[in-house]
Amino acid sequence: MISHLFRTVAELESLGEVSLQTGPFGTQLKASEYVDEGIPVINVRNIGFGDVRKEDLEYLNEAKAEKIHQHRLRKGDIVFGRKGAVERHALIDESVDGWIQGSDCLRLRIKSQDVCERYLSHYLKTQAHQDWMQALCSFGATMTSLNQDIVRRISFPSPPIEAQKRIAATLTAYDELIENNQRRIALLEKMSEEVYREWFVRLRFPSYEKVKKLRGVPDGWKEQKFGQFCQLQRGFDLTDAEVEPGQYPVIASTSIKTYHSQYKVEPPVITTGRSGSLGEVLFVNTRAWPHNTALYVKNFFGNSAFLVYYTLKSMRLENFNAGAGVPTLNRNHLNGIPIIVPSKEIQDQFDSVVSKLYAQAELLRNANQKLTMTRGALLPRLISGKLSVENLDIQFPSSMLEDAHA
Repeated sequence: MISHLFRTVAELESLGEVSLQTGPFGTQLKASEYVDEGIPVINVRNIGFGDVRKEDLEYLNEAKAEKIHQHRLRKGDIVFGRKGAVERHALIDESVDGWIQGSDCLRLRIKSQDVCERYLSHYLKTQAHQDWMQALCSFGATMTSLNQDIVRRISFPSPPIEAQKRIAATLTAYDELIENNQRRIALLEKMSEEVYREWFVRLRFPSYEKVKKLRGVPDGWKEQKFGQFCQLQRGFDLTDAEVEPGQYPVIASTSIKTYHSQYKVEPPVITTGRSGSLGEVLFVNTRAWPHNTALYVKNFFGNSAFLVYYTLKSMRLENFNAGAGVPTLNRNHLNGIPIIVPSKEIQDQFDSVVSKLYAQAELLRNANQKLTMTRGALLPRLISGKLSVENLDIQFPSSMLEDAHA
């Protein structure tokens, strides 16, 4: 094991090797100045775990962005959220170079030739660092809050720059494999959804030209209410204190919340948000525990699970809000909506096509799960120096070749 020298952000700042910049004040950037398109602004909700979440962005026009040019982000910057998400950060890459840091963000810019930004970003993803940030930023406060003084206290192991780059290259290779698989999964999902739209929205299903229609309904298809097509049921109560770690996903309104030792529903499990967040529809082909913030399909009434899934996705469920303060899905309204249900023969053909695409996506998801676990096991060992990269023949990912030769 190689002992690594620890350095602090404060030490680097005193040497002029890093700089800190808090986001623009409210007087510099008002909510009324946002526009529909232009230069994107990274706010706290857009900060992930080393990456930028590019959904739900806000924008400024070029003139306004130029007025606050000191808040323009550069490749290699590290951006923290100042409120509520202090354990997260975003490493700015070429795809977001030139965007603006938001008012609720704090920027760390590295100028040192002895610190690799990617390496530091990977260190910030270690559980030990995240726990430290949470503890320090939540001390005596109702909401976790980050400021420049806390960032200055960040201490990280600092091996020679070549070792940092090798560690970053090893971990980045996993990141890029995972991202590539995610893109392939997204493409397969898009293909499946396009098949659904082609067959059941545009009604160009196999041999559609030969099928007679009555009032726009193909022969053999049925007009039904949605409540006759499938049955949605409220999920099951489960508090955080009751969760026993296990293999079965606990599915909340928009995502898998955690994993539990027990399950409530056999696969396939299709869920959508019941309370809090509406519109997201999830398909999980394993035993699961739908949380009480979700609805799950209790009965398919003999219909294709894939057809039910894509039908729910196409219904824009976020528009069925029946709640006042908290968005809530109105099941009665949903159950009364008239739909056209394809014949069993067409549903079987649809299953045959989509199940193959889903199986490919599932293989990629499983691969990503293994890659993520391996990366998670390697991260603390590489950062701590317990696993040396000194004598390893490491292939630098293409995105790091420029850094490797810098």
